[in-house]
Amino acid sequence: MPVLRLRELRRAKNVSQAEVAASVGVSQPVYAQWETEVALPRTRQLPDIARALGCSISELFAPIN
Repeated sequence: MPVLRLRELRRAKNVSQAEVAASVGVSQPVYAQWETEVALPRTRQLPDIARALGCSISELFAPIN
């Protein structure tokens, strides 16, 4: 199963969880759950997440070895 790189990408952009969450239209606790993979975003949210983090959808996921 692919691993999300949300924390890594967010920190590289130097923005807070709350800022990304607001851009995507979710609460900060929901976004925090995505970063820790306690919960996962819906597929339809991936374009918004990628836009907020300034990357492509494929860059949201760590490469599978």
